[in-house]
Amino acid sequence: MSMSGRDGRRPGLGAVAGLLAAGTALGVGQFVAGLTGASGSPVVAVGELQIDFTPPWLKNFAISTFGANDKLALISGILVVLAVFAALIGVAAVRRMAYGMAGLAVFAVVGLTAATTRPDATVASLLPTLAATAAAVAVLLALIPLTGPPPRPAPRPVSYDPVTEPGPAGELPGPATGEDIAPGTEPGRIEPRRRSFLAASAATAGVAAAGGLAGRVLAERTSVTKAQQAVRLPRPSVTTQALPPGTDLDIPGLAPFVTPNASFYRVDTTLVLPQVDPTKWQLRIHGMVEKEITLTFEDLLKRPLIEDYITLCCVSDPVGGPYIGNAKWLGASLRDLLREAGVRAGADQLMCTSVDGFTSGTPTEIVMDGRDALLAVAMNGTALPVAHGFPARMVTPGLYGYVSATKWVTDINVTTFAGNYAYWAQRGWSQQAPIKTECRIDVPTGLADLKPGKITVAGVAWAQHKGVEAVEVRVGNGAWHEARLAAVPGIDTWRQWSWDWNAPSGGHVLQARATDKTGYTQTATLAPPEPNGASGYPQVSVPVR
Repeated sequence: MSMSGRDGRRPGLGAVAGLLAAGTALGVGQFVAGLTGASGSPVVAVGELQIDFTPPWLKNFAISTFGANDKLALISGILVVLAVFAALIGVAAVRRMAYGMAGLAVFAVVGLTAATTRPDATVASLLPTLAATAAAVAVLLALIPLTGPPPRPAPRPVSYDPVTEPGPAGELPGPATGEDIAPGTEPGRIEPRRRSFLAASAATAGVAAAGGLAGRVLAERTSVTKAQQAVRLPRPSVTTQALPPGTDLDIPGLAPFVTPNASFYRVDTTLVLPQVDPTKWQLRIHGMVEKEITLTFEDLLKRPLIEDYITLCCVSDPVGGPYIGNAKWLGASLRDLLREAGVRAGADQLMCTSVDGFTSGTPTEIVMDGRDALLAVAMNGTALPVAHGFPARMVTPGLYGYVSATKWVTDINVTTFAGNYAYWAQRGWSQQAPIKTECRIDVPTGLADLKPGKITVAGVAWAQHKGVEAVEVRVGNGAWHEARLAAVPGIDTWRQWSWDWNAPSGGHVLQARATDKTGYTQTATLAPPEPNGASGYPQVSVPVR
């Protein structure tokens, strides 16, 4: 059975043409995005628009399912949908070119809408999608005609009646039928057509690959990694105390007291890391202040800098989850900056904006109460990594990151909570979100059988700006046993703990709970991350054999 359409065109080849059109569009779009700015890439723009409209439950599902690969999963999903849509466009174009053009128009509208809704959108942001659409149109116009048989040559004039008089061979040709032009009856004419389609397809794929590669090379020219590595950090005016002995229990599998930069969790709303030139970076502090302040990066480095160990935690962290880390930060005091600006009465929120448009709402009172709320420039002794906010970010002890830890911060509007909702508050999360007193079991993991006898149970606990007073562990529904606590330099960091368990054979469930220095003990009540942080006891099922 032939897979051709009524006119001899092949839908399968049309689907291939559609996929090649999409691939070329992506390559050309990436190339133009490399010239105008990586955030203008059509796929990135659509992905960030999708993030903006992602409900909290879906965000939590993505993070819990894919972890640090949630953005890769999103991009992969977009590419799969795009591939299916492109194949359908190609099949539609085989039937009628106007159908394929209509499909590409939908593609263009989605891409342009996503590009124009980005907070940092400019006229140049439209160019990648426009160029991508034009490339896809050109590919369809070139390939779709090659999916069917070539046009039949026009009949030569004859001087006889083709019905009543014999032809040149002495035959009486009957009237032409559809079988005379069916695909496959003239292989000598169709095979070159197929070779033309294959050759054009190969050339198109080459253009797509070259465009994508060139786009990546161009994007690398805007990288600020060299500028980040070239930063010379001044000595801090206020240094943190040396870590006391016993801060790190040095137990295999237990999270170290200081989280390395490369291992520090990353949760944000951007698909392409903002490349902020430190020589062009500025921070504006305005709103309900007596005096507006604008800082350059050079100004910031000249200010008195404070060094402190502070633990940050993401509100999306499930009970016992990985989205928490501890680092030594270096930065300027936000409290001092606000005092210089002169906060007016009634201003209870700092609306902090990132270069990519993300906003967080930080309580003014928290920043002003004496804790080391920082405009950070360094992390663990080096300038901030690009992925963690270079050249400057917010670090506020005791608050979940979505209300306190804006990366790539460029604007602080001193305002009120009434009627002013930051990014995640607009999506149903709480406007104010102090970190809950929690703990986590790191070892044992429950992934391997253990032998009966002494087993070390260990983990970390946190109660930022309150301090961890105790951690308890129990087996099944048995009695609670107090764990040994590691030393800490202050109340704004997590704290390691361990407990020695004489484990009998069998299957066991370990649970833990933390108590902070205010006397509050971690609740057993289970709650999801939204709207203000998860709760419950962490637990691990341990087979002992």
